[in-house]
Amino acid sequence: MKYDFESFVDRQGMDAIAVDGVGTMIGSQPKEGFDVIPMWVADMNFATVPTVTEAIIERAKHPLFGYFSARDEYYSEIIKWHETRNGVTGLTKECIGYENGVLGGVVSAMNILASRGDKVLLHSPTYVGFTGSLKNCGYDIVHSPLVKDEAGVWRMDFADMEEKIVKNHIHVAVMCSPHNPCGRVWERWELEQAMALFAKHDVYVISDEIWSDIILGDHKHIPTQMVSEDARNRTVALYAPSKTFNLAGLVGSYHIIYNPWLRDRLNKEASLSHYNSCNVFSMHALIGAYKPEGYEWVDELCQVLTGNVDYACDYIREHFEGVEVSKPQGTYMLFLDCTKWCEKNGKTLDELLQAGWDVGVVWQDGRAFHGPCHIRLNLALPFAKVQEAFDRLDKYVF
Repeated sequence: MKYDFESFVDRQGMDAIAVDGVGTMIGSQPKEGFDVIPMWVADMNFATVPTVTEAIIERAKHPLFGYFSARDEYYSEIIKWHETRNGVTGLTKECIGYENGVLGGVVSAMNILASRGDKVLLHSPTYVGFTGSLKNCGYDIVHSPLVKDEAGVWRMDFADMEEKIVKNHIHVAVMCSPHNPCGRVWERWELEQAMALFAKHDVYVISDEIWSDIILGDHKHIPTQMVSEDARNRTVALYAPSKTFNLAGLVGSYHIIYNPWLRDRLNKEASLSHYNSCNVFSMHALIGAYKPEGYEWVDELCQVLTGNVDYACDYIREHFEGVEVSKPQGTYMLFLDCTKWCEKNGKTLDELLQAGWDVGVVWQDGRAFHGPCHIRLNLALPFAKVQEAFDRLDKYVF
């Protein structure tokens, strides 16, 4: 490969929650003799594409960092990225707006589409960030559980969605595409059926597509706005280079909104606090990420992650009896169902989590994601580290 996905970069003391947060946010350090393998926070343990750091360094050579406006290149690179990778047509500069973060964009969109105390439809399992931000802002979440089909693939339950929309007078839904934490990459027919249902009941859609570049195997991301003209006009879509290129610490996301009525209202809402402003380094980082090298880097990244996911799912099936996992089609997270293992071995989920932490496999409690006996596991590490982590889990935990 052209880029390095094999070196494990030491992040200790470099402000990384994934490493420096162990012991404070997780609750315990590994036992003596075990180093930390960070597999909890959803960021990657790969160095980003070199054009990102080059772009930041080049801008930093100029000694003034005053007020600025986003340059045209910022918008043109976003447009080209979506045209090239997802076949998007008709995207213009006017449809793109900066957001400090996807969750901030979700809240801003909710504020123009609903009133505090209104109910909003989400699928469960649910990204913990949705739960926290929506509840904090006074919205009432109604969950429609995803269900596994006969092949173990998570699917939307359209009948349940419609029943809850009607019963609760819901007019806003938050989608996650690809889905976090389940890793589903929705097929076109699924999105078409969901959007037809939302149109039938006049439900606006906020679609978090921050994971849309991290697609595994032969799967294909379909932008929610592209499945119909109605979907194009009833959807606020949110994107960022942060998951793709490991840039969360720089802060910087963006929305795509084709409906001018929605767009004007959201831009106004986002402007009210005078806080939703782009950082000059964040802008240049995106421009650096979306250069031709970034396209190559992401393609190689997805190959590496596909290999990691295949290895991990095979290993679980062969070695960890009672642990169930639906192989993700996108993202780099696994969502392990440990119900049967805990029942068989007389262990609680807390005991299982602690056993992993003790040997340095720092994984994440899945209960906050509405997984009652689940663990969330990050596989965005060099393959050798993934192998080491599963070897420890096999020897000392399962």
